[in-house]
Amino acid sequence: MNRLEPAPPSAPAPSGPPPGVLSAAVLVASLGYFVDIYDLLLFSIVRVPSLRALGISGQALIDDGVFLLNTQMAGMLLGGVFWGVLGDRKGRLHILFGSITLYSLATLGNGLVHGLPAYAALRFLAGVGLAGELGAGVTLVSEILPKELRGWGTMLVASVGVSGAVLANVVATRFDWRTAYLIGGGLGLALLLLRVGVAESAVFRRLERQGRAVARGNFLSLFTSWGRFRRYAKTILIGTPTWFVVGILVTFSPEFARALGVTGAVSAGSAVMYCYLGLVIGDFASGALSQLLRSRKKVVVGYLCLVAATVAAWYVVPRGQAPDLLYACCAALGFAAGYWAIFVTVGAEQFGTNLRATVATTVPNFVRGMLVLITSAFQVARAHLGLLGGSALVGAVCVGVALVAAVRLEETFGRDLDYLELDEPLA
Repeated sequence: MNRLEPAPPSAPAPSGPPPGVLSAAVLVASLGYFVDIYDLLLFSIVRVPSLRALGISGQALIDDGVFLLNTQMAGMLLGGVFWGVLGDRKGRLHILFGSITLYSLATLGNGLVHGLPAYAALRFLAGVGLAGELGAGVTLVSEILPKELRGWGTMLVASVGVSGAVLANVVATRFDWRTAYLIGGGLGLALLLLRVGVAESAVFRRLERQGRAVARGNFLSLFTSWGRFRRYAKTILIGTPTWFVVGILVTFSPEFARALGVTGAVSAGSAVMYCYLGLVIGDFASGALSQLLRSRKKVVVGYLCLVAATVAAWYVVPRGQAPDLLYACCAALGFAAGYWAIFVTVGAEQFGTNLRATVATTVPNFVRGMLVLITSAFQVARAHLGLLGGSALVGAVCVGVALVAAVRLEETFGRDLDYLELDEPLA
């Protein structure tokens, strides 16, 4: 077992009442994640028109689309480690606003590209920037709110954030794809103005005053203890089905619609919008349930069972029907995947203050980065089993592994987060 020790009382906690759920930090974290999701999902919405504008057509719309999506996710994998380590060493606010700056500039650049290589390079940089936003926000909110309010705060961050996908679809339907990217970049830069009035968490400041007495942001220490590694791996695995839903079923919904014989054209942008409308409601519901049931674990297991049921329905319900029924399935999938609010909270609650930002930032990005493996497996399975059979196989594996991890997950509801994660040997 890992040695988990309370942080030494090197300085008294600030006096006064604890910050409320609607504090400045929660507001900035929520809006930051809102812009993060806008940019992250915008590519899925404008994939076809943007690639066609660059002279790409036919099967290449899927192949090059997967390449660009994987490039973005690879950037998020690297960015997750970079921003996470920086957050534990320099502070939560450094990554919160540094990441916003990088992905905003890269998104602006996406609106000006004229070739696939430049498109890919800027999606990679955007991915690096996008990697820091959610983890920084959730870590900051988790540390500044009292434990009885923590779940409500992270629920607001996740719920407000995922609604950014709705705005992305609205903008993309009213403007061309270049303008949509420019608007996203501008929103991110405007968000930097809200930095005024947001303070660093007192929990981190107490850790910082210890100087070099405690190792901070040691990413490799997650792999030098079986206990830490198991907690880390299980936390990542429980989030994997969310990106199978978004990255495969919803992103490629026009192709699935044709394979299912849907009687009418299906827009990827509308599919993403309905999915994320479901996610907003699902995040509110899962966050509220975790507070009422006083359990993260029960809610995660229940929602994963719901994911399994809605994914199975995806292959049956819309067959031969109008697009509206497929969009309804997208909304149901989104609601089922709406345990994201609990998932990111669990990531922050599983580890001590000196590793919390590293974990909270890398875990959601490793889940997003798992999409590289998911889409690669999807491509291989699709070649042998077809679009429907290949995706069903990959989805079954994702959900099955996540359920096993969730059942073995540690309960973290109400845990005091003012403690340290100390180094231990692997053996």
